[in-house]
Amino acid sequence: MIQVNQINKKYSSVQALSEVSFEVEKGEIFGLIGPDGAGKTTLFRILTTLILADSGTARLNGWDVVKDYRHIRDNVGYMPGRFSLYQNMTIEENLEFFATLFHTTLAENYNLVRDIYSQIEPFKNRRAGKLSGGMKQKLALSCALIHRPLVLFLDEPTTGIDPVSRKELWAMLRGLKSQGITILVSTPYMDEAMLCDRIALIQKGKIMQIDTPQGIIGNFPQKVFAAKADSMSRLLSDLREHKSVKSCHTFGDCHHITIDSEQLTIDSLVETLTEKGHKNVTINEISPTIEDCFMGLTGSQK
Repeated sequence: MIQVNQINKKYSSVQALSEVSFEVEKGEIFGLIGPDGAGKTTLFRILTTLILADSGTARLNGWDVVKDYRHIRDNVGYMPGRFSLYQNMTIEENLEFFATLFHTTLAENYNLVRDIYSQIEPFKNRRAGKLSGGMKQKLALSCALIHRPLVLFLDEPTTGIDPVSRKELWAMLRGLKSQGITILVSTPYMDEAMLCDRIALIQKGKIMQIDTPQGIIGNFPQKVFAAKADSMSRLLSDLREHKSVKSCHTFGDCHHITIDSEQLTIDSLVETLTEKGHKNVTINEISPTIEDCFMGLTGSQK
């Protein structure tokens, strides 16, 4: 459904995208995972024909993003990161307006947006600017779907909304996938990567790895350990200063570390930390997370 080949884009001296290539299958939820400034939004704008790449090619459903931009605009839904609907129009007015742009009506495609729209329909006469973050996202998603697109682009759709709304949104995306809609979603939240069929890890405009979430975790080459002690801030400093600790990052209530196992054992590390005055030191092997894999790929060490 989506083919991207050697896409490059530069803004002045900043290389936003560098040799980006990947493919997305029909009916797949494909995640673009990376921090702010990684190039996710720029890529989305190129694929939705809003801006031109400096070089490279991209096709959606066989249509070239430059030559066939009219076909693409008629057949994709795009939900940008910032809420961009009309604040002074009501929920119903926004939805009817976007339906009109695509020569359809809310009644004609109500079945497609029913599961989403039904949650905000009781407030259909409320102005969009007065909605909560979660309700705004549901309205924006309904507007992006009202013309029954082949591909749905969601640029950081869960940023700034509460955990319950995030969970509801992903449940909606799985429902849309079951209807055959191809979904390309970007997010800075590593935990959301596990909800995608496949993901691409992107940093500084470069794709570092593409695979299923479990495939990326399974190929992580090092053992990961969770370290805890009474003084977590001092523990972080001492772990990072240890010459045989290869990486150390804070994750929730513990520090995730990787070590040079040829020079250091966990027992000896616990002993060393105890000698430094740390109390209640525990270090246990854990399964790596997507974030561990991302940090490892970016080379973020001490």
